[in-house]
Amino acid sequence: MPLNERDRIEILMMIGVGDRMRTQQEVCRLFHEMHPDREPVSQSTVSRIERKYRELGHVRDAPRQGRPKINENVQQDVILSALENPHCTVRQVSRDLNIGKSSVSNIFKKVKYHPYRVRLIHELAEDDFDRRTEFCEYMMDHNNQNNGFIANILFSDEATFFLNGHVNRQNTRYWSPGKSTLDARIPYATSTKGQCVGWYCEK
Repeated sequence: MPLNERDRIEILMMIGVGDRMRTQQEVCRLFHEMHPDREPVSQSTVSRIERKYRELGHVRDAPRQGRPKINENVQQDVILSALENPHCTVRQVSRDLNIGKSSVSNIFKKVKYHPYRVRLIHELAEDDFDRRTEFCEYMMDHNNQNNGFIANILFSDEATFFLNGHVNRQNTRYWSPGKSTLDARIPYATSTKGQCVGWYCEK
């Protein structure tokens, strides 16, 4: 069991002053007699306590270093970075402000900022609504003429990956203190240049 400040002061009193000083061995024996239920102290411990008192004038514990606290100015700079560029990453803020990434993450967590994912929606032109209506009418007419028409359609899904810096939902985040939805309107692909299109179907 480690000694607290009160125990160290008690040991100093046992050492004594002047011509009435006890040896380290006598102090250890006396401390054990007064505290038989505790672990005995060693002569080296008594020596360190005495030396610390002579050098510093006290036997208090030295202040713990620990991790340095983040001051208010740094915290404000991190928040301003997110306000000026909501799409910034923790790595970017860490590099720009020259602080650790964990510190940036802790500040965002402290002020309840969350990285929300962008929602991609297709951009609609003026004539797209008429095209939708025409497509529905076309499908209804063919289904009326042939009842098995729908069963012969192969339904599939696809994913388009842009190589030209277009919005990528997987890599884009939006920092916000509350529930937020950011919509990114993307046009329908008219050319495969700069794009990779993958598709799959369910049997």
